[in-house]
Amino acid sequence: MFRHFIHQHAGIDLSPAKKVMVGGRLQKRVNHYQLASYEQYYHIATHPDNGQELQLLVDILTTNETYFFREPKHFSYFEKEILAKWKTGHFKVWSAASSSGEEAYSLAMLLAEKSGTKTWDILGTDLNRDVLTKASRGIYGMDRVELLDPYLMNKYCLKGVRSQQGLFCIADKLKQKVSFHRLNLTQSLPGKISMFDVIFLRNVLIYFNNETKKKVVEQLISKLKPGGYFFISHSETLSRVTDKLVMVKPSIYRKK
Repeated sequence: MFRHFIHQHAGIDLSPAKKVMVGGRLQKRVNHYQLASYEQYYHIATHPDNGQELQLLVDILTTNETYFFREPKHFSYFEKEILAKWKTGHFKVWSAASSSGEEAYSLAMLLAEKSGTKTWDILGTDLNRDVLTKASRGIYGMDRVELLDPYLMNKYCLKGVRSQQGLFCIADKLKQKVSFHRLNLTQSLPGKISMFDVIFLRNVLIYFNNETKKKVVEQLISKLKPGGYFFISHSETLSRVTDKLVMVKPSIYRKK
């Protein structure tokens, strides 16, 4: 029932192998209501009068752990091949499955380093309300920074002291350039979304069947400028998904 629900709601295909993970995540809510079964919780969460619990269920089933500069070859290419050739114009990047914001802020650090007087901004979107709240706050544990250059850490982050020991905060000068909004990628995109120079859609396609992949990718490509770049995870593929992109490197594509 939970697999069917999240597929209908978000296009996500949870494999049977995820059963233990889902059970562990939902156990707190089952205990919260003092229920005898997961089935009872399912009926509570999906009842028309329980919109808040329904959103909580979506958040539980779509939580995705990430960290700064994950898959570093992508950030190296972004810096050395894309930003190095940026001459003029306002530069826009979309972190389409932004989770708790580490990807968007990693990109923001590189843009801040290379932009000079040129202007730019980043949009981060996700279906999960809780991770978006965390992204907007920009506060993280030190366990997320293994791949973060100490120079960038010192320049764009503030380390916590005393009660905030072990945490750090993204500096306001960077947070002001990044906005986060809730968006279901399997539904029609709002008209207010503009055109982007670069779109990152990493570690989300693996959860979609091929039909949903095509729908999501085609929608996002419609918001990518001609010649713009499209990144997916190294563990994902766009084979038989779209003919509007040309691969320039494995997992890095460019719009025709």
